[in-house]
Amino acid sequence: MIVNRIIYNIQFCRSFIVSGHLRDVVKAPTLFGSAQNMSSKALDSVPKVDIDPDGVFKYILIKVYDKEKDNVEPSTTIVRGYKRHNYHSDIYDEVQDKLKPLDCEPIGGGRISHQPDDKKIHIYGYSQGYGKADHEVTARLIKDAFPNYTITISDEGY
Repeated sequence: MIVNRIIYNIQFCRSFIVSGHLRDVVKAPTLFGSAQNMSSKALDSVPKVDIDPDGVFKYILIKVYDKEKDNVEPSTTIVRGYKRHNYHSDIYDEVQDKLKPLDCEPIGGGRISHQPDDKKIHIYGYSQGYGKADHEVTARLIKDAFPNYTITISDEGY
């Protein structure tokens, strides 16, 4: 687990320095190959998406890890967004507490506009603390949870 985090941090810094693009930085965790994205019973029980039923609110993309087994650390990516929190870090703190003993790592944030009457979700903006989430990853996860919705993304706005 510690070795994986060190490798992740090296890739994170290298990607940022080489490209200077935050989108490349957020995608850095996917460079490790499929072994890290393996599943486990504990991870399978975690809903991929949990967002408020309507309104505009902050969200974060979180990488969730199960305990290392046979030198493999299974992980999954989830989306969480709630109006009740003023800061992205408050969302992270809540999720981290709920998912114990699983390990969590924020990989970016932004905002969501959820319009259930129109069946539309718009993903945009960034987190000052965690950087911009990969909105394309967020959109794919949300589309799976809301298949009858129109999902749009934008790099504009805060």
